[in-house]
Amino acid sequence: MTIPVVSMENISFAYEEKTILENVNLEIPRGAFMGLVGPNGGGKTTLIKLILGLQQPNQGSIRILNQPVRQFRNWNKLGFVSQKANAFNRGFPATVFEVVSMGLTAKVGYLKFLTKKHKEKIMQAIDQVGMLEYARENVGNLSGGQQQRVFIARSLVNEPELLILDEPTVGVDQENVKRFYDLLHQLNEERGITLLLVTHDTGIMTEHATDLVCLNKTLHFHGEPEVYTSLSGEDLSRIYGHPVNIVTHNH
Repeated sequence: MTIPVVSMENISFAYEEKTILENVNLEIPRGAFMGLVGPNGGGKTTLIKLILGLQQPNQGSIRILNQPVRQFRNWNKLGFVSQKANAFNRGFPATVFEVVSMGLTAKVGYLKFLTKKHKEKIMQAIDQVGMLEYARENVGNLSGGQQQRVFIARSLVNEPELLILDEPTVGVDQENVKRFYDLLHQLNEERGITLLLVTHDTGIMTEHATDLVCLNKTLHFHGEPEVYTSLSGEDLSRIYGHPVNIVTHNH
């Protein structure tokens, strides 16, 4: 039996007596492309922080690559990309190569020279996301979609087994959104990288995701994206706790 990349059992988390997550059981299989959806305030960000070891659950257990999260030390095997395109300082004076090289800081250390092998790994990661021709370009001159590719490359330079993306297409134009999802599909299918993607776009998930999870304090759905998108508006309204209108996408 294949060991899951992440295993969460009976997870509960409360903040200042407010319950954020309650009795969550979730496994992320190796090689999965999992979409995580749910209403704002439903606990998605907290779930990510628990996986990344930034917060500890009040109840339950988490295992990362078959190790208890409290004992896990190989954090370079987990990559994380947030909503950088929406908040990145375009005046930041760094090239694409320099931004991607930051992903090696934990291994190389600050103020240390990059070896030839390190530089090859950086260029390989940049090439994987289709940004090789921009390697010496200032990252602030790039579009939102291109910047997100750079931030993915910064995670890929460590050869992660799991890549977590928190609504990465915020601030990215629609044309580049499709290219972005095509890149994720390629990384998952051809590179075998397990993906966990927080998104509100359930329509596009039916094209790429292997699993879809709906979280609103507890898990309300975990299964094939096609099944989730076939749920009625009444079912979704019950899950989200407020009226939900279904929008059909033609990708």
